[in-house]
Amino acid sequence: MVLKEEKAILVGLDLNRNDEDIERSMDELALLTETAGAVVLDRVIQKRNAPDRANYIGKGKTEEISALADMHEAELVIFNDELSPSQIRNLDRFFEAKVIDRTALILDIFARRALSKEGKLQVELAQMHYLLPRLIGLGNQLSRLGGGIGTRGPGETQLEVDRRVIRRRISDLKKEINSLRKHRALLRQRRKRNRYNVISLVGYTNAGKSTLLNALTGADLYTEDKLFATLDPAVRRGFINGEKEVLFTDTVGFIEKLPEQLIAAFQATLEELVDADLLLHVVDLSHPDYLNQIKVVRNHLAGIDPDYYQHEILVFNKTDLVEDSAERSYLLREFPSASFISALSGEGVYGLKEKIAAFIHKKRCNLKLYLPYSEGKLYAELQKRGEVYNVKSKPDHLEIVAAVDPDLAAKLDPYTNHNR
Repeated sequence: MVLKEEKAILVGLDLNRNDEDIERSMDELALLTETAGAVVLDRVIQKRNAPDRANYIGKGKTEEISALADMHEAELVIFNDELSPSQIRNLDRFFEAKVIDRTALILDIFARRALSKEGKLQVELAQMHYLLPRLIGLGNQLSRLGGGIGTRGPGETQLEVDRRVIRRRISDLKKEINSLRKHRALLRQRRKRNRYNVISLVGYTNAGKSTLLNALTGADLYTEDKLFATLDPAVRRGFINGEKEVLFTDTVGFIEKLPEQLIAAFQATLEELVDADLLLHVVDLSHPDYLNQIKVVRNHLAGIDPDYYQHEILVFNKTDLVEDSAERSYLLREFPSASFISALSGEGVYGLKEKIAAFIHKKRCNLKLYLPYSEGKLYAELQKRGEVYNVKSKPDHLEIVAAVDPDLAAKLDPYTNHNR
């Protein structure tokens, strides 16, 4: 894929006749290109009603970009949308430079950033799914094999061998990822048994999720001002108001036009969001297009968990980079429950913790219990999982006032009636 300091020409289509939208999208493509280690020499935008089925862009524009790439001695021509296999094949005939699309670029970045075994497996699965259909039509670029051991007979092409290898690898990867998914499910069940409140940080890439997790927990996760600086999910313990222990999870960042192959491959990781008690939706307030980024993330969340909005808190981050008080007043009117913080400086983080504590407390049920002394294990579980406000010793039972989560409340229900 993209190597360090390769020179690239960017190509995009303006289908909506909206100059701001296409420029924003091309700016993001430029950032992705730089993140992958290439340098952007030029960008070309064509206005069309629809992509050309053969070349994505018109033939005349294709020839123009080919000449531009030759003049700049560019090694890459990067397109802002996912190209079909036939479009890549057709464009390859025009360019001396390598032709890749936005999806291939993002997959390359993910492959570089993934560090854990799970992350690497998920990225490789996405790459295999992307590559398989794009082998079609490349047979005459590959050498033919003769007959012999390990082949089906004379005339089998390397392309057919590659297809079979990739399909086998996809099958193996799915089995390994399914095993990891089961392991994750067991971990989630354990958290439920121990009744940890799980708080997941979500948001657009480079919104500052890892920096905020560090601020909330005192962890030292790697952070960098780059797209997809961290991919592997992280779980850290933290305390809310110095008392209640919770688990914070950091997830992969979202982006516009996030490849479907990645969403499918990372499904096991994204399932963590469904089981989270609270989602902290981190927003980069300093980004010029942060409102659109909110929409992009919410669209992704809705695809994972249609009820995400019931446990989402918007967290506008990087307030230290923004001084527009009028804009903050507008946002307070539009998003009255949002928090404004700087994860880097710590401004507003204490207030966010208070908001998290209030959310957790709101979920709890207040009970008055009459617990027999024989239920020592249940009392120990109540102390561990709930908040005990008052305990009085009676001749044959403990009279307890406590707040507990709904699961434990159901378990304690037989002891809420003194006459039972």
